[in-house]
Amino acid sequence: MPRRPTATPYRPMAPTAPRRRPLGGAASGAGIHPLTDRQANGTLQAYDERVKGAFDRIVPLLKRLSALQHEADFIEQAQRLALLELGFALPLPILEKAWVSQLDMATLFAWCVFETYEQTSEAFFQQDPLAGKPGSTAAEAFNAFLLSCGFHLLDITPCSDGRLAHAVAYALRLPFSSVRRRSHAGALFDVENTVNRWVKTEHRRYREGLPNPAHDDTRYLKVVLYHFSSKDPSHEGCAAHGSDDGLAASCGLARLKDFQQAVENSFCCGASVDLLLMGIDTDTDAIRVHVPGLDGSTNLERWLDAQAVYEATCKLSSDGGRALIEAMVEEAAASCPDPGMVKLVARLLENNLSQIDYVRQVHGGSYLDAGHAERFIGVGIGFKEIHLRNLTYFAYLDTVEEGAPDLDVGIKIFKGLNVSRGLPVPVVVRFDYNGQVPGARDRAIRRCQRVQAAIESRYADLFSQGLLHALLTIREQDRHTPAEAVGSTITFASAGGH
Repeated sequence: MPRRPTATPYRPMAPTAPRRRPLGGAASGAGIHPLTDRQANGTLQAYDERVKGAFDRIVPLLKRLSALQHEADFIEQAQRLALLELGFALPLPILEKAWVSQLDMATLFAWCVFETYEQTSEAFFQQDPLAGKPGSTAAEAFNAFLLSCGFHLLDITPCSDGRLAHAVAYALRLPFSSVRRRSHAGALFDVENTVNRWVKTEHRRYREGLPNPAHDDTRYLKVVLYHFSSKDPSHEGCAAHGSDDGLAASCGLARLKDFQQAVENSFCCGASVDLLLMGIDTDTDAIRVHVPGLDGSTNLERWLDAQAVYEATCKLSSDGGRALIEAMVEEAAASCPDPGMVKLVARLLENNLSQIDYVRQVHGGSYLDAGHAERFIGVGIGFKEIHLRNLTYFAYLDTVEEGAPDLDVGIKIFKGLNVSRGLPVPVVVRFDYNGQVPGARDRAIRRCQRVQAAIESRYADLFSQGLLHALLTIREQDRHTPAEAVGSTITFASAGGH
């Protein structure tokens, strides 16, 4: 397919917007919790600012180009500024038409978003900035810990809201490769699809003994992570549940029970499935855990809040804090607790203490962007490289028809974020494929193309006005490699488009 113009290697620049508070600065006079990982907080802050800064420099650059577009040396100036600010050159077919008519800012904006996404994906897989790739020290250590808790796989479904996109790597501080993650609106995952993934997991244990042999007494742990807002609970909670925290929790638990029952009905009552319901405050990133009992019971009215854990342990030693956390988890259980579950929940709460301090130190205690501020919509299956808050709204789907509710929510969000300002909705379509299966790559490309056609049809008004653009990407799922662009709605008469 046609590629972009020649570009210089990606060189992250400092954001032009005001920088957030560097870690280590005071936030409301608060200190640092003794269990907080300061080094990790600094690393995560740097990564967040580097990636989001790359996206957020696009509009300021385009504004500068708008003022220069009728200069005699406009193309030379535009390319110099783009290379300096964004790290890549701009498509000549758009720049060359600026002297005839107004610069096509909408298309140029979408093109820059897609180019920046490709850079982000490439850097993620080549540099492993979150240190969580398969086989990494962090991943191997957590995998061993998870098995010691009695679980052979951790499968988490957060809401597709972009404010939860960082839940695994930031809020829970887990290696991304150690967690099976697939987001859905309202955290209402597809039960049949999840049963199929459970079957594949158990089949691999029988055939390959991975991650452990099938005769080992461990369970598949399915987690639902719903969300709520402490600052504006009536408006900034989960849109799929009308910002009703109780409804979000109860629907999440009902979906978990449906999954468990489906497995037991199909594979007998001894099938190894455990359930865990958690919530997250999108303003502070503090989690709440509905600790289940040994009998699998979950009490919707009873949970352990990480903020309460923080306050109870902030003046203790590290060892004393960990001991108290475990005691608090045991106390919060719906019934007699399972020791392995207590051990895992205690670790998740301890990890979340670092994130609470992160938000306190970097954002003054709560995020300024309490609502949506995503940079693009991710559609399809994949996006292992996206782990940043409010970077992407996810709409996981096989076809637009079955995923229409999730995608419609995303389009509605971006009508407010972008279309209201005359900017297009950037959609990255993604399908990962199994490289061991003959023809899988070609089928992934065709799925991208079908989804693109369906998007253009469903949102024909936006597409006809140039207010919706899509980038088609695929990735081989079992290799630690970046996404590959295979098509785009942005086309030029000459080479240089995506």
